[in-house]
Amino acid sequence: MMRSRKSARLQAAAAYVAIAVALVVTLFPIYWIAANSFKYDIDIFSVPPQWFPEEPTLKHYHAAFIERPFLTYAANSLIIAISTTIVSVVFGTLAGYALARFQYPGSWRYQISFWILSTRMMPPIVTIIPLYIAFNYLGLLNTKPAVIVAYTAFNLPFATWMMKSYFQDLPVELEEAAMVDGDTRWGAFLRIALPLARPGLAATAIFCLIISWNEFLLALILTLTERSQTLPIGIAGRVTQYSTYWGEISAAGFTACIPIMIFAFIVQKHLVRGLSFGAVKG
Repeated sequence: MMRSRKSARLQAAAAYVAIAVALVVTLFPIYWIAANSFKYDIDIFSVPPQWFPEEPTLKHYHAAFIERPFLTYAANSLIIAISTTIVSVVFGTLAGYALARFQYPGSWRYQISFWILSTRMMPPIVTIIPLYIAFNYLGLLNTKPAVIVAYTAFNLPFATWMMKSYFQDLPVELEEAAMVDGDTRWGAFLRIALPLARPGLAATAIFCLIISWNEFLLALILTLTERSQTLPIGIAGRVTQYSTYWGEISAAGFTACIPIMIFAFIVQKHLVRGLSFGAVKG
């Protein structure tokens, strides 16, 4: 009995140590960026390093958001990421529900599902030339709608596949009972299936938002001026051939983390369940 208690305590202690190490490894880069954003330039590269800003300053935030158009970049990123997430989740939910519930002749369901998944097997950058030519022909180059369309094209298969798995895990008998009581298929979807799929919606939405918020290469090629460039492009622009403005990069980078952290905090209750519920089926 004593050995089992001692073993349980050691296992608990080991688990706490592992969690602490994981938290340090995960959160230290964010802390370091935040600390550097409040340091003077000379203190960022001091040896030994300053773990805490001894004389905090807001000069880098002033340079990034007052002297430089980082607020415009942030607004562009917010519009593009939210629009892409909404469109991807809405159409991905509808497509995932159709694949999970409707009957298809032969093996069409599996062929359609595989075709949707196969679009995630290639790097998005390989499509940049046809996208560039198409958007240039349509007059959409260097506009936010072009970036939204491009991001949606690569987020939609992921959202569809995720939501298909969640709907397959929901008992179809609940919707059938609603339809027996006189509800329509659309009503059963809205009032029964969709509320039960909230964990899946939260998990899918946050992944689509993170992908859209952090994407760099497509935005770099499809946007040319600050009117449509996103925050990652604006941050990368502070690396010049003459100097690298680490303070401004740290200030803008730390600020860019805040919206994602706020959104993750809001949906964390559904996110934790959504990551484990429905994610094991294909």
